Amino acid sequence: MNPRRRLWLGALLAAAAPASAQPQARAKAPRAPQAVQRGRTLGFPQDHGAHLGARTEWWYATGWLGREAAPTQGFQLTFFRSRTGLAGSNPSRFAARHLLFAHAALTLLGPSPQHLHDQRIVRWNGDPGAPLAHSATERGAVVLGDWRLVDEGPHWRAQLPARGFTLDLRLARTQPLLLQGAAGYSRKGPDEAQASHYYSEVQLDAQSAGAAVGTQGRAWLDHEWSDELLHPQAVGWDWLGMNLFDGSALTAFQLRRRDGTALWAGGSYRPAGGVAQAFGPEQVRMAPGRRWPSPATGTAYPVEWTVDTPAGRHTVRALADAQELDSRGSTGAVYWEGLSELLDSQGRRVGLGYLELTGYAAPLALR
Repeated sequence: MNPRRRLWLGALLAAAAPASAQPQARAKAPRAPQAVQRGRTLGFPQDHGAHLGARTEWWYATGWLGREAAPTQGFQLTFFRSRTGLAGSNPSRFAARHLLFAHAALTLLGPSPQHLHDQRIVRWNGDPGAPLAHSATERGAVVLGDWRLVDEGPHWRAQLPARGFTLDLRLARTQPLLLQGAAGYSRKGPDEAQASHYYSEVQLDAQSAGAAVGTQGRAWLDHEWSDELLHPQAVGWDWLGMNLFDGSALTAFQLRRRDGTALWAGGSYRPAGGVAQAFGPEQVRMAPGRRWPSPATGTAYPVEWTVDTPAGRHTVRALADAQELDSRGSTGAVYWEGLSELLDSQGRRVGLGYLELTGYAAPLALR
């Protein structure tokens, strides 16, 4: 998933209106039609764009630059959209019908790793031509001021001049789209309502377009939208997306109960040039290993995992422990997301990608 992605974090539900106004606004707002439906055929490039009828949506890109044996940096950027429910209660064209959020993170590896993070939040009235912030519906384009992610045909272009660092990347397509779940319909819980439309773009050729032009690596992009995602018993999720060096791609995730047991699980594996295999909830087992205690929040994150899927047994291990993101200035959640390596059953590094851990600092409230 990234039931992310990635769908999403706590404040996506707290959304745009003041807390005292939300119950009244939601009571008056008409019920939106279901944006996620089993059997719906995804079409591109339009489905790269926003789905304003969906309650929650995100575009999420992660990757690394440098050599496979010794990457120099990892990057993560996520653009979120959350529908506020104000459309029916406030007829003003200036009403904040959506919230747009964005996160950016850069992990610099080496003897003394650094993890840099920044965030943005903007209220948006839904006008596709709004100059300061908008999300296009006919193509992939999300803009928050000078932060943007745009589908330019053969590649995605990401430009995020952040506080203390800049992400300026071209993410070029090298493989067909990977439709997660059942042709892009991805279950996230035991109830049919807990589902999303979800696809991934794997094995993207990542190239820095900024100061370090010519630096190359690999990236992964998820786009997901949903009406409802988390089961009432779910407090968070563990997710990984790994680009293997042989050209294949592995996804695995689980939704956790408060006691740490898996409520739901899933994922997929696609060999290079082959057909994707979607995993059922009984086919994925994720066992946590070593934990890293955050000195900033006191949260203990499992930064090493044993993952069993039909693709085999793998170990996922963080390349730097300190990759916690404090997004209380935007989405409101504290979570861990970082560049990690994928090891096979013989302990050999066979891929790189990102691991995401949510709900450890506090339960998520994405219902």
